[in-house]
Amino acid sequence: MKAVFTTLFFCFSLVVAQSQTSEIKQNIPDSTKKIITVEASCGKCQFGMKAKDCSLAVRIDGKSYFVDGSSIDEHGDAHAKDGFCEAIRKAEVQGEIVNDRFKATYVKLLPVKKEEVKNTDQ
Repeated sequence: MKAVFTTLFFCFSLVVAQSQTSEIKQNIPDSTKKIITVEASCGKCQFGMKAKDCSLAVRIDGKSYFVDGSSIDEHGDAHAKDGFCEAIRKAEVQGEIVNDRFKATYVKLLPVKKEEVKNTDQ
């Protein structure tokens, strides 16, 4: 009986560890592919794209694409002063455009420069 419980506990531990590992995204660029700098923001709020909800989008060469592979919530509070629903940010990305959507394999939000954030306290 003790062996059964030990085996069940071991199996349960493996399942939990595997599920936690799969939830952690590895945001590492592929050294064989080019990294491009794009504008990133909420497609609905900042780029005027048709959408039910706020969703991450990038603008490449003047055209906006919704992003698959990274969500708006993975990059902080979208409604903060420098969040995607309030500002257009620069990001480094890798991926490709497929069926009018950007399939991201790497997304790194670049830091905001002080002069880019407007002081609304005045």
